[in-house]
Amino acid sequence: MDQATAKAVRQISKCTVKPHKVSEESKQPHYLSPWDLPVLNINYIQKGLLFRKPAPSLEDPNPTATFIDQLKQSLSRTLTHFYPLSGRMVTKKQDNPPFYGIYVDCSNDSLGAEFIHAAVDLSMLDILAPIDPPRIVQSFFALEGAICHDGHTEPLLVVQVTELLDGIFVGCTFNHAIGDGTSYWNFFNAFAEINRKLRKTSKEAGDQHTECSIARPPITKRWFMEGNGDPFLINLPYSHHKEFIQDRYERPLLRERMFHFTTESMVKLKAKANEEGSTKDAQISSFQSLGALVWRSITRARNFPSDRKTSCMLTINDRLRLNPPLSENYFGNYVQIICGTTTVGELLEHGTGWAAVLLQEAIKGHTDEKIRGLKEEWMKKPLIYHGCDIVKFDAASVILSSSPRFDVYGCDFGLGVAVAARSGFANKYDGMVTSYRGLTGIGSAMLEISLPPESMSALESDEEFMDAVSPHEIHLQHLANV
Repeated sequence: MDQATAKAVRQISKCTVKPHKVSEESKQPHYLSPWDLPVLNINYIQKGLLFRKPAPSLEDPNPTATFIDQLKQSLSRTLTHFYPLSGRMVTKKQDNPPFYGIYVDCSNDSLGAEFIHAAVDLSMLDILAPIDPPRIVQSFFALEGAICHDGHTEPLLVVQVTELLDGIFVGCTFNHAIGDGTSYWNFFNAFAEINRKLRKTSKEAGDQHTECSIARPPITKRWFMEGNGDPFLINLPYSHHKEFIQDRYERPLLRERMFHFTTESMVKLKAKANEEGSTKDAQISSFQSLGALVWRSITRARNFPSDRKTSCMLTINDRLRLNPPLSENYFGNYVQIICGTTTVGELLEHGTGWAAVLLQEAIKGHTDEKIRGLKEEWMKKPLIYHGCDIVKFDAASVILSSSPRFDVYGCDFGLGVAVAARSGFANKYDGMVTSYRGLTGIGSAMLEISLPPESMSALESDEEFMDAVSPHEIHLQHLANV
């Protein structure tokens, strides 16, 4: 057991934070859409950022305490815009006629988000130096193992701020049925924006003058694609939650490792993929090239028979693929999973460009017509995925989640640029690859890959893959200069 894992996170305080202002709109039932309801069985989103600790000064000898107090005030103001996060889920059930619906109720004044202040006797280097993120990082997030349906009794949002010896980690546990990755990072950026304003105005004119306005207000009203009509409570074909919540997922023994790709490496990957597999319709993108490399490398590391089927699954944002497009400020879920599929033999016989074209074709086929067709099919037969079916893919497959396009390092809480992004226990599976924007410049990327130990060791010995990865030591040197 390493030093970081041996240490324990201790909770200092916990409180409920309510919206700063409550409108009549926020008191209305918040109905969940056909994109929200299917994910009630999966874990909350757990993502966070590590910052350097503010230095003491004559004006403020304890700036960390000041910062944490400001975060509570900022969260309250942020919830004014993202009010569904302050509610709880409610099930409406009746027998005659049969009806079973789940929605979010924000009308109870006693509800709100949860705020936890914690501490651990570790340095940032204890967290960042190991090749594999230490298990202690999982304790930087609340509600370990919770699924979205638990939002009936648990908060829909928990912000945990963990003090390190020289850093501060701001982590959020965010109910996935309320929003997807786009929604999560829009919320996180708004939270940071308001806190930045609060820190500035508190020095100038006092906290009471801080505005609640944000650059990108969320569109919280759910859109069901039913013309311009109002959202409605969907009748699900169940009579009890035990019909769709069975045994909870027990994560196998996995290694998690962060892999860094510089801008230069991404440019080379894209050039190679386009040389090997370019099409007349469109260039292969950097992310498609990276996805193809990861798919082929993990498949090679797993050493499956050549006739085994393998898929590379992508979580894809539907907002801009609709005609007309839906605003990127839409707060909710609007993602689906698409995939490229072939056999292990074919995938490894061909190059990165060939695999990238498979991904490109899958993305190209995800049109407005396809999205609307899938939604209509679901409405005819609504369902909540059993267990982990939404991500229960064949053991020979890979899933690429999140996106380097998310403005992760734009989340400036007034402490400067984040030193690193990390995730918690939630949604880790064999073959899960979570992508982030890299710290080393526009176009760089960082991947968090989860694999069984033997597969991870084989991946670390894969020459093609590791040639594209920047050494961990170089990344640490860069962090020292951030």
